[in-house]
Amino acid sequence: MSPSDASPTASPLSQPAVDTDALIIGAGPAGLFQAFQLGLQGIQAHLVDALPHIGGQCSQLYGHKPIYDIPGIPVCTGQELVQLLEAQIAPMAVPRNLSQQVETVRPLDDGRWQVGTTAGTVFHARTVFIAAGVGAFVPKALKVPGVEALAADQLFYHPSQLDMVQGRTVVIYGGDEEAVNAAIQCSAEDGAKAAKTYLMHRRDAFNAEPAQLAQLQQLRDNGAIEVLIGQITEVQPNGELLKSVQWMDGDGNEHPLPTELLLVFQGISPRLGPLTDWGLALERKQLLVDPATLATSAQGIYAIGDIVSYPGKKRLILCAFHEATMAAFAAAEYLQGHKPLLEYTTTSARLHSILGVSHS
Repeated sequence: MSPSDASPTASPLSQPAVDTDALIIGAGPAGLFQAFQLGLQGIQAHLVDALPHIGGQCSQLYGHKPIYDIPGIPVCTGQELVQLLEAQIAPMAVPRNLSQQVETVRPLDDGRWQVGTTAGTVFHARTVFIAAGVGAFVPKALKVPGVEALAADQLFYHPSQLDMVQGRTVVIYGGDEEAVNAAIQCSAEDGAKAAKTYLMHRRDAFNAEPAQLAQLQQLRDNGAIEVLIGQITEVQPNGELLKSVQWMDGDGNEHPLPTELLLVFQGISPRLGPLTDWGLALERKQLLVDPATLATSAQGIYAIGDIVSYPGKKRLILCAFHEATMAAFAAAEYLQGHKPLLEYTTTSARLHSILGVSHS
């Protein structure tokens, strides 16, 4: 499990630097298509994102909502769009570095950029592409007395894996789809099964798909999950170990609840964070770029999507796709020293080779 699953501020020890032609900050639709366009130019890229999964804002906020303005796709959900983009970059085998936020971007003497993340990962990248949307999405922290004393393996924010719940008493705090799904998984017979699962939310209404809600109700009825309507007011540790949580019901009454693990799903929020310290030209919290190349004020750093500003900019996914294409061509010229040929995926043997297209 990634350290960022355990805490929004985890910063493990550094690792050996990863050399890459391009580093894409943000694994939402814009970042995924940027990886595709770079791949067509023969440029190796890595993806990095603060979330534990790809898709960014699109999958997190619009996962099950319909989108109607993607060319050639009359309607799809945010999650379906992400799945299609993921399938599109599959031939490029783009490495993903998830659950980590970029903290530092510094120039190296040889013209590359040194990029460091909250997971201790260090990249030496010839080019950097910022596709961070409205900022890095990070979990909203639980702010109650006692939280700071907990060890990293006692409190988890939006964990992507649930192996740690095996045989333990767990409180899942939240009311969205992720929280409901975590409660169901903790009670599943074929997975890591908790000894006791509590699902706590401020009201007895959960924001999840009907099938999930039906499964949750079934597990409530048979006692596999106990739902508590209220909010946590205090965490009571025994040293670094979680002993119990204090929670308040709708009538204002306080109750102690012994537990061993706390999984928090309070949602996520976008933050520009350290991006404002990277020395790039900003205007109203957006990066200023050249619309012809999507180049920022720093050589070798490009930006696309909602994070950028230029005359006529429209904050639409389809515009970000165009920007990714322009940025990839500009980066290819920057890296190779000459303008790349304009080739078409319908006829180019080189592109067919990259995409794994068979002519048999």
